Amino acid sequence: MTFDESHNPWRAVSSREVYDNPWIKVHEDEVVRPDGEPGIYGVVHFKNTAVGVLAIEDDHIYLVGQYRYTLDSYSWEIPEGGCSEGEELLAAAQRELAEETGLRAGSWRRLGEAYLSNSVSDELAVWFLATELVEGEQRPEGTEQLQVRCVSLGEAFRMAAEGEITDALSLLAIMKYQLLICR
Repeated sequence: MTFDESHNPWRAVSSREVYDNPWIKVHEDEVVRPDGEPGIYGVVHFKNTAVGVLAIEDDHIYLVGQYRYTLDSYSWEIPEGGCSEGEELLAAAQRELAEETGLRAGSWRRLGEAYLSNSVSDELAVWFLATELVEGEQRPEGTEQLQVRCVSLGEAFRMAAEGEITDALSLLAIMKYQLLICR
């Protein structure tokens, strides 16, 4: 069976907002499903674009560790945060790297983008490679108690492969770097 990829098999009947805060908006839609049956679909709209930074120097990568409220556990990740509407993605990535690690980079390259959970949200993540690093003062936000760790690329690849890094944006950035750059 072939499908017309430009045809949307879902039909929205109505939509209502069920929640709104400065970061997300949730709406519930009455829909007609692809099989013709009625249904509902909940969608989480993210107001910011997620940005991540793969900060690499001398075959080492900088990770930040923090306790994630939503998971009720500690998480090792690449430096990351949100890019508000109207802010340039690269500027947001530079800000996040400086805030979370104190690092500044002389060279930047956009490495990729992906939707993080496209079955229920529209959250877009964009990640950058930062090199030619210069140390500075770390300035985390009030919601962050961050630990900075510099590990070898091999250690980062191992951490990703063995489930010590579980953050989707971090995994995407590390694995794409391994596939594209480390061949």
